[in-house]
Amino acid sequence: MSYRIPQQPVSLEELARRQQNVVTASQLRARGVPARMVSEHCRSGGPWQRLLPRVYLLQEGAPTPEQRMWAALLYAAQNGPAEEGAREGAVITGAAALALYGFVSVPRLPAVLGVEVLVPRQRRLRDAGQVRIRRTGRELEARSVHGLAVAPVALAVADAVREWGEQGAFESGRIGPGLLRALLREALAGGRGGDCTAEELLAELAEAQLLAEPRVRAAVDELLAARREAAFAELVALAVELGLPMPLCGPELRMRGGTYVAVPDLYWPEAAVALEVDSELRCVSEGEAAWVRGGQHRMEYLGVRVVYVGSTRLAAERESVGGELAEAYGIGGEDVVELLVTDR
Repeated sequence: MSYRIPQQPVSLEELARRQQNVVTASQLRARGVPARMVSEHCRSGGPWQRLLPRVYLLQEGAPTPEQRMWAALLYAAQNGPAEEGAREGAVITGAAALALYGFVSVPRLPAVLGVEVLVPRQRRLRDAGQVRIRRTGRELEARSVHGLAVAPVALAVADAVREWGEQGAFESGRIGPGLLRALLREALAGGRGGDCTAEELLAELAEAQLLAEPRVRAAVDELLAARREAAFAELVALAVELGLPMPLCGPELRMRGGTYVAVPDLYWPEAAVALEVDSELRCVSEGEAAWVRGGQHRMEYLGVRVVYVGSTRLAAERESVGGELAEAYGIGGEDVVELLVTDR
C-alpha cells in the first residue's frame, strides 16, 4: 500500500502573488488567518477589502480588471472540486472570456462590467455583484489565460452571443450585424488562445439554440459562404496547377428525362467527378442538410465520383488534397448514367 504525503499549502504571500492579491476566506483560514483579523483588515481605511462574498483583495485602492476577473472566478470556484487551485469547478465565459483572450470585436477588459462564470449544475451559488452564475450539465473544459480558467473560444463566443440576446442588445441596435460577423470571423481566425474550428463554433451555437435567431443565422450563412467561395478559388487554382481542365462551378445535374440529381460545388463532366466543399457545414438546418446529402447520394448512386473537401483541411494540407483530387480525376466515375449539365 502506498501513501501520499499531503503537500503543505503555499504561503499567503506566494498565493497572493499567483492570484493577483485576490484570495478567498477558506484560503486565508487554511493559512492560519483568523476571521477576526480578516474583519479588522477590511474595515474602512484598512489594508484589505471585501470584493465578493468570502473573496478579499489584499490591498487598498480600486481593483484592476484582472483582479475583478480573479474575484469572480474564485467566488464561483469556492467549495468546488479544487478550492485551493480554483482551476476546476468554474470557468469564465462569454464576453469577459473573449476580452481576456484579447478579441478586438468585444469591449476591452477595463470596459467589461458583468462577468459570466460557468459552474456544474449541482453547485449552489447565487449571482453576486457583477458576477452572473450559469450552470451546465456538461463537463467543464478550460483554457489558462493570464492564469485564469477560461472557457474555450467556441463556447465563449456562443455564450457572449447568448448574453447579448438576453440583454436585448440586438433589438436595441447596440450589437449590429457587422459586429456579430466580425466576432465570428475573429473566432475562426485563430491566434486567440487556442484552436476554434467552424465545426466547433457551429456546434456551440446550435447547442445554445442560437441558430434560430435570424441575425445569428444570417451572420453564420455569410461567414460560411465567404469561406466556401475562398475554397472554390483555391481549388480551381489547385486544379490548374495539377494540369486538370477547368471545372464547372455549381452546375445543375439532371437525368436525360429531366429528373433533378444535384448541384455539386465543382464538376468535371468529362471525368464524371464532383467536388463538394464543407458539406457538413454549408447547411444550418437539418432540412437543408438532408437536401444536400440527398444530392450527394444520388450522384454516387449514378456513378459520379464525389470528392469531399473541408476548407480547414485544404488550408492545412493543400498538397495532400491536390493528390486526392488528381487521383480521383484519373480514375473518374464508374458506370456513370448519362447526365445533362445545365446552368442554373
